[in-house]
Amino acid sequence: MKKHIASFVAVIALVIYAGAVSAQQLSLRQISDYLNALQTAQGGFTQINADGTLSTGQIYIKRPGRIRFEYNAPDDTMVLAGGGQLAIFDPRSNAGPDRYPLRNTPLSIILRENVNLDAENMVTNVVSDGTTTTVTAQDPENPQYGNIQLVFTANPVELRQWIVTDDLGTQTTVILNDLVAGAEIRDVLFNIQAEMRRRGNN
Repeated sequence: MKKHIASFVAVIALVIYAGAVSAQQLSLRQISDYLNALQTAQGGFTQINADGTLSTGQIYIKRPGRIRFEYNAPDDTMVLAGGGQLAIFDPRSNAGPDRYPLRNTPLSIILRENVNLDAENMVTNVVSDGTTTTVTAQDPENPQYGNIQLVFTANPVELRQWIVTDDLGTQTTVILNDLVAGAEIRDVLFNIQAEMRRRGNN
């Protein structure tokens, strides 16, 4: 179960495999502007779990505060965020989903309505390898929740992957592909109660 929490709080990696980009370190303002402009998006993702196994699926994002991970078989797990809650649906269980406050996850940093990494004292490290800029962020008031490393390229600015470190130090990497920004996404996809009814959990 931990790997799915980590993948979810983990934050949002919308990776589009593209050509070479120029060497440039992005500013926190550029990254914040990019995230604020990313209102909706959908695409595929590949998750590298802490044990080295791989999971794949589809991701849907609708900012602020909403995200959906649909894992492919044989996993078939689903992770939803909506209404300030994170819900994890286990297909092997007939009970309702496990729920957690979204604010208790690093994902809340990039799903908030207004992202301002430059002003909120949540960025603990920024590094560039000449091709990518990696920003490490955490909730400054609750560092025990873990952190998220967001990897960006420039020209144009794109989020390529993220690495989430949870409260136990476990790391999960999420890479996204074929992301479509500005997609029309129905609100019901992020409705936890609707998903519970669909699964007969209520």
